[in-house]
Amino acid sequence: MRNYRILFLFLIVSCHSYAQNKLNLKNQTFVAKVTGVSDGDTMEVLYKNTRVKIRLAHIDCPEKRSAQPFNNEAKITLSNLCFGQMVTVEGEKYDRYQRLIAVIINKKKQNVNKEMIKAGMAWHFKKYSKNTEYADLELTARKNSIGLWKDPNAVEPWLWRKPKR
Repeated sequence: MRNYRILFLFLIVSCHSYAQNKLNLKNQTFVAKVTGVSDGDTMEVLYKNTRVKIRLAHIDCPEKRSAQPFNNEAKITLSNLCFGQMVTVEGEKYDRYQRLIAVIINKKKQNVNKEMIKAGMAWHFKKYSKNTEYADLELTARKNSIGLWKDPNAVEPWLWRKPKR
């Protein structure tokens, strides 16, 4: 019986991955409904009856998994910006976890990725983005002590994720 459960789970995961890859949304712009928000920079949308996991481009938010300060506030901010809405997804590429890296435009025509930085809920992810608009928005949020920038010792998520030695 245990083997059947494992096989069933494998089939579900395989079908989900296949459906996402079959759509091939790299470099595509499309409209989809936001059905879930995992944390401040990850969401799920429903497009053509297929769930698509999206990682917001250009930004990195506090880590939910290891309880980094401001992680819950970042998730709530992202939810308030787009949960349940029909949004425009500007797909760029897929990451190693098969998430679509994308810019999201909400029903108010706001660039959600930029709004997260303006709200002080995200860092500009300079390792993967050279877009100076995001860098400028982060500097403004820092200067005005908005969101996580109230903490003068805020730790970047990519450093927070590193194993503690």
